[in-house]
Amino acid sequence: MTDQAVDTSGPARSPGTEEPSGATPSELLGRQRELKSLQEDIERAGLDTIAGRKASRARVLLVAGRPGSGRSTLAAAFAHTLAGTAPAAGSAGPLPWAAPGRGTGDYPDGVLRVCLTDPGGARVPAVRTAREILGLLSLASPPGADADELTGMVREALAVRRLVLVLDDAVDAEQVDPLLPDGPGVLVLATATGPLTGVADVRPCTIGGLDTGSAVRLLARVVGQVRITVDPLTAETLVEECGGLPAALLLVAGWIAARPTASVADATAHLRRTPEDTDQPVDARPLARALRMAHDSLLETPARILRLLALAPAGLADAHTASALAGCSVSAARRTLDDFVALGLLRKDGAAEPLYEVPGCLAPLLRALLEERDRPAETGLARARMLERTVRLLHSCGAVTEPEGSPARRTLAGLPRALRFAGPEEAALWLRVRLPSLVAAARMAVADGELDTLARRLIAALVRALAAHWGTEAAAPELYGLHGLVLDVAERRGLARERAAALLNLADLDAGTGRTRAALARYRAALDAGREAKDLYATGRAMESVGGAHAELGDYPRASDWYGRALAQRLAQGDREGEARLYGRLGAVHAYAGRYGEALRNWRAAASGHRRLGDLPSQARALSEAARVQEYAGRPHDSLRTCREAVDLARQAEDVRLQAALELRLADTLDRLGDPAAASLHRATAQRLLGEGGAAEKTCETNGVPVES
Repeated sequence: MTDQAVDTSGPARSPGTEEPSGATPSELLGRQRELKSLQEDIERAGLDTIAGRKASRARVLLVAGRPGSGRSTLAAAFAHTLAGTAPAAGSAGPLPWAAPGRGTGDYPDGVLRVCLTDPGGARVPAVRTAREILGLLSLASPPGADADELTGMVREALAVRRLVLVLDDAVDAEQVDPLLPDGPGVLVLATATGPLTGVADVRPCTIGGLDTGSAVRLLARVVGQVRITVDPLTAETLVEECGGLPAALLLVAGWIAARPTASVADATAHLRRTPEDTDQPVDARPLARALRMAHDSLLETPARILRLLALAPAGLADAHTASALAGCSVSAARRTLDDFVALGLLRKDGAAEPLYEVPGCLAPLLRALLEERDRPAETGLARARMLERTVRLLHSCGAVTEPEGSPARRTLAGLPRALRFAGPEEAALWLRVRLPSLVAAARMAVADGELDTLARRLIAALVRALAAHWGTEAAAPELYGLHGLVLDVAERRGLARERAAALLNLADLDAGTGRTRAALARYRAALDAGREAKDLYATGRAMESVGGAHAELGDYPRASDWYGRALAQRLAQGDREGEARLYGRLGAVHAYAGRYGEALRNWRAAASGHRRLGDLPSQARALSEAARVQEYAGRPHDSLRTCREAVDLARQAEDVRLQAALELRLADTLDRLGDPAAASLHRATAQRLLGEGGAAEKTCETNGVPVES
């Protein structure tokens, strides 16, 4: 244990850190030696410097200690001291203490923090870690990108910044090494239980419990100086029973503070009567015993709620989560959660509707208590209630964006008030803040294996909410992961229809980010799944998409073949809208391949199909493409006549922008025919249509195929 103490102002709270904060004072105690050691480690010459080389990678510092020892709090305090920043209270997360910002220290770009271990104890995949870092830097990450691509983006982004990157609760060097940027601009501060063998030039700063004096001061700040002063020797004995671990001390201090007549001696005796968990490592037993003491002192219902919080996705819960887990009212759950904060069992943010966090050091201990005290059937029912409540909240979140009087809004009006949002802004804020726990809930439901129907409903509701508030393009990275979860369930359950839908969605996202060959493979797999399910929609969509992928790759013969197969199915189904679209796609690929006769016939067929549907703008676009093909084929007069027909249709449809684009195309054709005066008149018409000084768009969209005017 250390033997010195120092007060460093500034709170140090973060998801996944060790210390419960309900009763935690804001000052850091008893870590002067460790702070000095870390500072010296920065200034120490590295191996590259000793060898006469310029530092090629970021310097890595390591704080090593058991959960509950205060390793994350120490890392937070040191990081913010270096950066000259205060722990962030903004929007980086539900309980943020680290976010990018302008600092006044050696690292003016601030502090970033990510946790490398889930509350469940599993290591966080590199893809998720990299996406989180990019998100904190306000940088977009392409959906479907692999770990190598994303970690490369992280290194590139960090290489031009000067900040402290805190990698909390690292499992091993493999999690840390891919994130290290080139150059000395970034300082990486990792926390772990032991050494990170494999990361070069790292000297761990190992911490244990607090020294006795600092630990007693910590107790005094929670329970009051009087109760410590009247029995200082017993206070020191209590510190020894807790192993000096800040997390254990705070739990015991919370127990004392909740009992105005209790003394330190009472707490010490009570702690000694609490049996030790011999399954835990020796240095972890004081924290486990302190938690068991706090838990066993609760009434039956609050104790059960505390155990059930081990099921909270990502270790985060609000009053709705606790209410659903315990089967009690939202108001009762909120009061219980606030009581837990006062006892040092939970942390919470300062929002009007707060979000509560299970400290990382307590999560595995609560899971052990849950397995010991509760039957699996009861635990499964509680998890199902929580996920069902989440589904209803997501439905409400998406429905609030619908127009007044719509079926979704009428359904929303029938929900209990606690499940409704005041407006789209409140729903959007809730979705943004709760997104990590919502995605974690989806992963939990899929991993459970017994709640697949509920998992599919949850994912579908989350996809709709994200699309409603963010749009599909902005939400693409999150949607990619969610569709992957649907695919996992579909493959496990042998659900061919759902597998086809998930593969189509994933392939669309692959295609949208330029991974055309990956998209093609998924479209083919979706076609097989659609045929297995005898789903005509899925097979037709897959065949059309396979054709589109081949067209994107420049393989026009295969593209026309697949479009032809899709067209045959649409004709058999009598799907006139699909027929018209596919005739247009066939026309486009035939034109690209130089088969102008086939292209012209298909564009004419597309125009006829749109005419039967009464879709004048689409008919005009199809005729415009037919005019282009006629021009390519060396028939400029026919092209001029067809283009004029398209202009007339656009005028009838009162589509001003389309008419202006077609007027410009008509002007270009007249220029090529040697009639500049007429061309000038049509350009003037286009300018007038779009307003004085306006510019017509150079591109319009015909059946998904770019058309230059």
